[in-house]
Amino acid sequence: MGVRLAEVLAALDAAYPPRLAEPWDTGIGLTCGDPDDEVRHVLLAVDVDPVTVRQARDVGAQLLVTHHPLLFRPVQSVAASTAKGSLLHTLIRSGIAHVAAHTNADRARGGVNDAFAEALGLVDAVPLVPVTPPALDKVVVFVPVDHADAMVSALAAAGAGTIGDYAEAAFVSAGEGRFTPMPGAHPAIGAVGVAERVAEARVEMVLPPARRADVVAALRAAHPYEEPAFDLYEMAPMAPAGGVREGLGRLGRLPAPMTLSAFTAHVASALPATAWGVRAAGDPDRVVEAVAVCGGAGGSELPSATASGADVYVTSDLSHHVVAEHVVDQARPAVVEVAHWAGEWPWLARAAAVIEAAFGAAVTTTVSTLRTDAWTVHVAGEQDARR
Repeated sequence: MGVRLAEVLAALDAAYPPRLAEPWDTGIGLTCGDPDDEVRHVLLAVDVDPVTVRQARDVGAQLLVTHHPLLFRPVQSVAASTAKGSLLHTLIRSGIAHVAAHTNADRARGGVNDAFAEALGLVDAVPLVPVTPPALDKVVVFVPVDHADAMVSALAAAGAGTIGDYAEAAFVSAGEGRFTPMPGAHPAIGAVGVAERVAEARVEMVLPPARRADVVAALRAAHPYEEPAFDLYEMAPMAPAGGVREGLGRLGRLPAPMTLSAFTAHVASALPATAWGVRAAGDPDRVVEAVAVCGGAGGSELPSATASGADVYVTSDLSHHVVAEHVVDQARPAVVEVAHWAGEWPWLARAAAVIEAAFGAAVTTTVSTLRTDAWTVHVAGEQDARR
């Protein structure tokens, strides 16, 4: 027996949180498929295209997981006579769901860029462009001691109390609450006009600002008092212990320095071969050790790679003018360009491992080795005509 598609989606979302995706990346998540359908086998590929859809049918997959979205740009029709519509119709008719993890997988810990850095043998890799830690609020509520556990549970259910990989995180301290019910009050404890002293607990929990309304509503609903006393604070953003582990690209180092020429050959041997191959810009004899990588089209992060102090930057889809202007200054990192597909392919095994770890033998996986890089023919030229 397999598992529900919704369960597989939840496992993928936990590994590659949608919150990490770029705002413009509207193609992530479930493209087609019924969340209640059963999944027994999953095919993982970089692209969703005719060859990977055909492979999904051939291997008997009920789910195709890809890095690139199918509906990345808006379309006005998904008729079977259109290219994307034809793929959707084939998937649906074949009972194959499709889900994409794109820029969320790029930024996630254990995602595309960690896999890229690992494939190149980098050590001590950290995000090249860390995700700014989200600001948090703190809610503090005073509640009778025997209601403290119920209050923690209610606030956690509303979205409070998550710190890193820990849930229902709270600090509870004992104290004394004092109040005098006035005329018109309907006290849960005590009587109108009589001063009360009650053994109370101070419960403190953090929460995302977006959950303020939900948490306050849950607090009021769970509190036994007619007028609960509570505080809500905005807190300054703070990086988690061990530093930020999510972000775009990675910066690491080679176990031993090598020349740019040798490193370029190393990259070519570490990644799956494509017609595009691997090429470098910079002095072939330059010694490199600190390496920045960014899977996919990483031209926008060339300034970040420069600022990081990297000796070389490995990415894809760079333009002639951008590279030519960059390498004029030899203090800047050299550049190594790989095929877009090749730099992202190493992630597939990691994503497959996420599914296998979550469901064991109930769901099996296949990692596609079909090359779906757009470039299909390459004619080699001289290595460096200027030397």
